[in-house]
Amino acid sequence: MTNLSSSAALPQDSKRSNTTNAIYIIGALFFIFGFVTWMNSVLIPYLKLACELNNFESYLVAFSFYISYLVMAVPSAWLLKKTGFKNGMSVGLGIMALGALIFIPAALNRTYILFLLGLFVQGTGLAVLQTASNPYITILGPPESAAKRISIMGICNKVAGSIAPIVLGAITLKDADGLKTRLITMPAAQKAVELNELAHRVILPYVIIIVVLVILAVLISFSSLPEIDTDHEDEAVAAANTNKTSVFQFPHLLLGVLTLFLYVGVEVLAGDSIISYGGSQGIPLSTAKFFTTCTLLGMILGYVTGIICIPKFFTQEKALKVSAVLGIIFSLIAIFTTGYISVLFIALLGIANSLLWPAIWPLAIAGLGRFTKIGSSLMIMAIAGGALIPLAYGRLADVVNPTNAYWILVPCYVFIFFYAVKGHKIGLATRAEIKETYPIAE
Repeated sequence: MTNLSSSAALPQDSKRSNTTNAIYIIGALFFIFGFVTWMNSVLIPYLKLACELNNFESYLVAFSFYISYLVMAVPSAWLLKKTGFKNGMSVGLGIMALGALIFIPAALNRTYILFLLGLFVQGTGLAVLQTASNPYITILGPPESAAKRISIMGICNKVAGSIAPIVLGAITLKDADGLKTRLITMPAAQKAVELNELAHRVILPYVIIIVVLVILAVLISFSSLPEIDTDHEDEAVAAANTNKTSVFQFPHLLLGVLTLFLYVGVEVLAGDSIISYGGSQGIPLSTAKFFTTCTLLGMILGYVTGIICIPKFFTQEKALKVSAVLGIIFSLIAIFTTGYISVLFIALLGIANSLLWPAIWPLAIAGLGRFTKIGSSLMIMAIAGGALIPLAYGRLADVVNPTNAYWILVPCYVFIFFYAVKGHKIGLATRAEIKETYPIAE
């Protein structure tokens, strides 16, 4: 039974009201996650132009942002242990605001390394927020409806993510196609002036982001967000693993961490590369800047399908299998076609990716009992897949070409399919035992 320590003595109606309010607050946080995260899809082509980068260098945007999850997941868990969920979320928002603040001197000096530092700090703040919010929304409420709550949070995330590229792209990529053409024949002095002016475009959006993050941090610190006694939650399922001494004795978790690593990599690659890829296919940036939004709208469609259909019409395992197969098919079609058709199937990867997180997460932490916290920390660290796989794609795009570089997607989806079919069962007790000891697995 989940223990909401701040509402334990309240009547049942008040507890339900507190839980509902908490879901609204966490939904607002997931909206912020999505907005800040998916601005990277515009920052990649924008900084490539403003800082005169090659493909590999431009994908350091994604690397700097997502590698923070690997570096900061364990410190984030330590921080939350000291501060609790609510204060930890406020701290995370404050760290994100600091990262956004670094963008101002980075833009004024057109210094790429400062942009990357700002992205790393923003990612650090998000690592704190993700470490708190994902277990929080899973535990907050009945276990049998956890997958639905995760999908709702996913919709909040992707709605914001679909808006962010349009808003930032309208500001930073305005007349980018014309500028690229003019820069070819422009004298060096004038070129520097034009690029400095381009770099300055990012300042106003990030000043607004700083203000919003600070306001939200203050609101959360004074909110009625209930604290969850996760230690009590862990003890309630501890009997299932009395003979286990380490989280590394759960093969299905370790395989799940690798699966989540690959999933985040392909999701970020599909969303963050599609604008630049459209440009490589001869599509104007004025049009291509909308492509990430199309990818995320596909993810929203998938989330809605999951909310309606899981587990009523099909299981999480089935969703994982079908999603992996769609990922393989769409990747191959994108590789063997060109132009708008190829870009379309990169966008359709949004549908293939949408149910992977809600399916992988509960399957990977099923039956962990008292090891759930450390298992969740490992899962958060796996978000670093968004750092390494897009960076590898950028290198392949420079060496081969942007289309054939998408071959990196295929083995990722093949492994996800393996996990859906067999990997999540390796070393795990029977399904009946899991359902009895950790109901969220079903």
